[in-house]
Amino acid sequence: MKQRTVFLTGLRANNNLHIGNYLGGIMPIVNMANSDNDSQINLFVPDLHSIISDYDTSKLQTAIFDNIKNSIAAGLPLSKDNVYIYRQSYIPAHSELTWILDCFSGFGELSRMIEFKEKSEKAGKSNVGVGLFNYPVLMASDILLYDTNYVPVGDDQRQHLEFARSIANKFNSKFGEIFVIPKSTKEHDSNFERDQALRIKDLQDPSKKMSKSTESEKGVIFLNDKPDIARAKIMSATTDSIGTINYDQDKQPGISNLFDIMQYFSNKSHDEIVSKYKGSTKYAEFKSDVADVVCQFLIQFQKNMANIDNQEIIDKLEFSEAEMNKQANKKLLSVQKAIGLR
Repeated sequence: MKQRTVFLTGLRANNNLHIGNYLGGIMPIVNMANSDNDSQINLFVPDLHSIISDYDTSKLQTAIFDNIKNSIAAGLPLSKDNVYIYRQSYIPAHSELTWILDCFSGFGELSRMIEFKEKSEKAGKSNVGVGLFNYPVLMASDILLYDTNYVPVGDDQRQHLEFARSIANKFNSKFGEIFVIPKSTKEHDSNFERDQALRIKDLQDPSKKMSKSTESEKGVIFLNDKPDIARAKIMSATTDSIGTINYDQDKQPGISNLFDIMQYFSNKSHDEIVSKYKGSTKYAEFKSDVADVVCQFLIQFQKNMANIDNQEIIDKLEFSEAEMNKQANKKLLSVQKAIGLR
């Protein structure tokens, strides 16, 4: 019997998601779920990852449900049996496999992870918990427990995906073919038709990606932003002093970022949009048109969010978590047997 192709994605629960998360993390899985009946679609809430930094315990459960609602509002079909939504902490095998993989992971390799280095330097190593250091190992467990083939990730997680591939290969070399090796980042890009333009930039600093951890929210359009707030952010977006509109990511990164945003939230092609505005000197008019498209999206998205039934989510979670525990425990048992624990 041919094994299903498994697609997996997760977005931390205790952060407001922005349009970059929507395009890069949510939509690839939603599109796959709606077009593919043969693959297994795993969308999980990595709530264990969410507690590695400061968070409000009183708001975490609400944030978890909002996280799930974001995907449903984007079009995730709950009724399909090949679509699973689950909470990481409800599958104990994630934590146990993490400990096992810890024992085969190198301290040096983990200490070289870019995200750990950047965040620990920013916060000071004495203020950084072991959870941040160990983050890539837990992420590897999230992936390897389910024989995952594809994991659409942002640029900041690509090194972690390669770590998951590395530790799986290392484990298999020592104990036999236990883990399915997830596809490389290059293969992911090809499968999801991902290109440079999908990396939406910060509106205030287009040299940086749009990020929920940025110091200023003025450069980030969140999915729960009111339309007038989003419009104000776009109208104040950094552009340039060249004076004419053109798509040039090197010389005019701010304008180019707005072109990309308009393309992704309209039904028009990149070439069609560029040809309409190229050479124009009306920066404000162009920004206003971009804002119109984004605000139209936000209005509909937030309407979808408001109409979601919580009981439907609870029912889907119970179904999914029962099935995911079966799959995860089966894989964990094979690992335990391989290393002599069973």
